[in-house]
Amino acid sequence: MQWPQLPDYGCFLRWPENGQSFIHPDDVPIATRLIPSPRVLKRMSFDGTYYHYRYGSFRFRLRPAMWLSVRDDGIDIGDQVETTGLGFERERFVASVWGMYYVSRKGCILYRLQRVERVVTKLYSADQLRLLTNKATVRPATTHYRAPQWDGSGSTVPDPTVNDPTFDE
Repeated sequence: MQWPQLPDYGCFLRWPENGQSFIHPDDVPIATRLIPSPRVLKRMSFDGTYYHYRYGSFRFRLRPAMWLSVRDDGIDIGDQVETTGLGFERERFVASVWGMYYVSRKGCILYRLQRVERVVTKLYSADQLRLLTNKATVRPATTHYRAPQWDGSGSTVPDPTVNDPTFDE
């Protein structure tokens, strides 16, 4: 079996037919609150038995189950974004992403924003947002360089322009 590249995003739009047995016993209250729904969950890792999911501050574990995989836009819950204005139709403001929802009729993720401790009622698509959080990371160095050694001795290259009376500037 080919395992998915993690992390990935998706949602459980329907409840699996075999009950709650796929949910880790400690995570039943959280998981039953979040699924089934159009919320886009982030699948972080796999420990051999359970996948570890995250939705904002909520974390829970599920056994492998059928879910709808969704292409992410590089925006996650908690990221700072700026809305892009369009003439006088939309106001520009800075907010943080509060929720992610997959809308099947549009075929994309729509984002709910939180602005100054108030949740904005309108949903925004990724093309209406500009990410302010820099997610670029530098990978660790793989090449080891020798540290230069210098004891202070050595000769300098003579410069003919210094202390040469025949040189005109």
